[in-house]
Amino acid sequence: MSGGESNGGTESDGERVDEKGQTPRSDAGSTGDFEVGSGSGIEAKTETETEPEPEPEPEPEPEPEPETTETHSTLESTLEDALAAREAAAFVHAGTARDPGIRYLLSEAAGGPFAVAYDGDEWLVRASDRSGHAADRLADTLDDAGRVLTPARIPHDAALYLESEGFDLASSDVLERARATKASAERDRIERAQRTARAGIYRGVERLAEASVADGRLVGDGANETVTLTAERLRIAVDTGIIAAGGFPAGNTEITAPGDDLRPGEPIAISVAPHGPDGYYGGLARTVVVDGDGGRERRTHVALTQALKSNRAMLSSGPESVAAVEGDLEAEIRAFGEDDAIETRVAGVGLEPVERPLEPGTEIEPGAVVRIDATVAVGDARLRIADILTTPERDDERPAEWLVAPSRSLEPGSLLES
Repeated sequence: MSGGESNGGTESDGERVDEKGQTPRSDAGSTGDFEVGSGSGIEAKTETETEPEPEPEPEPEPEPEPETTETHSTLESTLEDALAAREAAAFVHAGTARDPGIRYLLSEAAGGPFAVAYDGDEWLVRASDRSGHAADRLADTLDDAGRVLTPARIPHDAALYLESEGFDLASSDVLERARATKASAERDRIERAQRTARAGIYRGVERLAEASVADGRLVGDGANETVTLTAERLRIAVDTGIIAAGGFPAGNTEITAPGDDLRPGEPIAISVAPHGPDGYYGGLARTVVVDGDGGRERRTHVALTQALKSNRAMLSSGPESVAAVEGDLEAEIRAFGEDDAIETRVAGVGLEPVERPLEPGTEIEPGAVVRIDATVAVGDARLRIADILTTPERDDERPAEWLVAPSRSLEPGSLLES
C-alpha cells in the first residue's frame, strides 16, 4: 500500500479520519465502540453485536474445617497450655494431606498444601490457591506478628513465608504430644485398620494350612498345587487379604523364615502394619509352624505369650515409661530360660505405624494406643508376636484391652478358628 493511503481512511495530525474527513468520536456510554457519520466505511456496533460478558470465575472452594472437640477433645486445651508457657501468639502447621499432623487436624482434607493455626481463641485454615501459598495467606490473616509454635518438620517454604511476615518460629512437640493419646473416633479408625490386618494374617495362614509337603518344602499357593510356597508368594497372599478387607498394606508386610522356600517344622513369622482409607494404621504379627513337633519353639512361644500378658497387666495399673514396658517384656521372656537374641519394641500407633510414645523415657499415658512387639531368635528362625493394646482413660478402672487380636497359637488350624 503506498505512503499515505490506508484501508478506507487517512491519518491527519495524529487523528484517524474516514473517507469523508469526519473524525470518529468515542461514545461516553459505550465501551470503546465508535459513533460515526453517515456514509462511513466503518459500521457502528449494535447492541446485539457487542462482546459477550466474560463468565464469572467459579467461587473458591471453602477452606477445610479443623477437627477439634469431636475428634480431639483435649487438643485445644493442650495447645493453649503450650502457647501460655512459651508466650506464643499461635500454633501453626503447614503441609499436604499426606503429612500426619495435617491429617490429624484436617482429616477430611485432600491434596494441599494447607496451613492451619490456632491462636487460643479460634482456628484459621488456608489452602494454597491462585492468590498465594497457604502459609502466606495464613500469615496475612493472623492478627499479630511475634512468636508462633510450629512442629520441627514444618516445610521450609512455609517457614520462610511466616518469617517474611515478621513471625518468629519456635519448634514445639505439642502436636505430637496431643497425638499420643487417642480419642474414641481415632480408636475406631485404628480398629478398622486392625481388622484388615487380621484379614491379611488369616489369608496367609490359610495358605500355610492348605499347603502340602513335597521334597521337604511346602507347596501350593492357592492357584497351583505344585508350585513351591515361598516367602514372597506368602507375602502376596497376605497383602491380597488386607486389600480385600479394605486396607492398604503400605509396603509394611514382612515374612520371616530360615529360607525363602518355606518348609514344614520351621517357624514362619508374618508381620503386617496396614492403614485404612482414613490413614490410621493397625499392626499385628503372628508366628506359625506347619507340622511342628513342639520342642524349643514351643517353650519360646509360651514365653512370648506370657510376656505380652504381663505387659497388659502392667499398663492396666497405670502409666509407665516405654523403657519400663520394654524391660518387662524382655525380663518375662528371659524368665523362661531364653538366652538368645531378644528384640522388644513398644510404640504408639495412629496416623503413622510408629509414633509417640516412642522414646524410652516417654510415658505411655492413659488413653494411649500402643503396639507391643517381641521377637526371639530360635536357631536360624525367629518367633514374633505383636498386638495393639488400648490403655484405659484416666479414672477408667477397666483393664487395657487387645484390639482385634486373633489367636496366638503356633498351629495354623487353631489360629484360624479364633
